[in-house]
Amino acid sequence: MPGSSSQVTELLVRWRGGDREALDSLLPLVYDELRRIARHYLQGERPGHTLQSTALVNEAYVRMVAQDFPLWQNRAHFFAVAAQLMRQILVDHARTHRASKRGGDVYKVSLDEAGDQPQATDVDIVALDDALKNLAEMDSQQSKVVELKFFAGLSIEDTAEVLGISASTVKRDWITARAWLYRELDRSST
Repeated sequence: MPGSSSQVTELLVRWRGGDREALDSLLPLVYDELRRIARHYLQGERPGHTLQSTALVNEAYVRMVAQDFPLWQNRAHFFAVAAQLMRQILVDHARTHRASKRGGDVYKVSLDEAGDQPQATDVDIVALDDALKNLAEMDSQQSKVVELKFFAGLSIEDTAEVLGISASTVKRDWITARAWLYRELDRSST
C-alpha cells in the first residue's frame, strides 16, 4: 500500500486527536489505495453501471470524515473501515437497483480474487452480504477475515494485525470461511 505506514498512522492519530489539518495531509497518501479498492469492487460490474470508482471513494471518504473523533488504530484499520463502508455503499446501491428492476441486473464479484487459488466464482454481492451476516452470527472472526481480505484487499499479515490474531489463524479462517460461503451461496442460488 502506498504511503509509509508510520506516516499514515501518525496522521490518523492526529486526526483522532482533533487535528483537521492532518485530514488534509492524509487524503493524498490514501486516495490511490482507496481507488484501487473501489476499482476491485467495480471491475465485474455490468456495463452502464451508474456508480463509478471515484464516486464510491468519495462517498466512503465523506462518511469517514463525518465522524467526529474516529478511533483509528493504524493504517490497516483505516483501510479496513474504508472497505467496510464501500461494501455497505455497494450493497445499498445493488439492493436499490434490484428493487427498481425487480431482480434485474445484480452486482457480481469473484470470491476468489483475494484468495490463493485460481478458480473464480461470480457471486451476487447482495447474496454475499447476506451470507456474511449469517457467518458473522456463527463466527464473527471468520466474517471479519473475509471482509478484510476480500473487501479491503488486506494481506494475511495486515488482516492479522487488525484483528490481533496470528497469520496462521487468518489463513485457517480464510479457508474455512470461503468454503462455508461457497456452500451457502450455492444453496441460496438453487
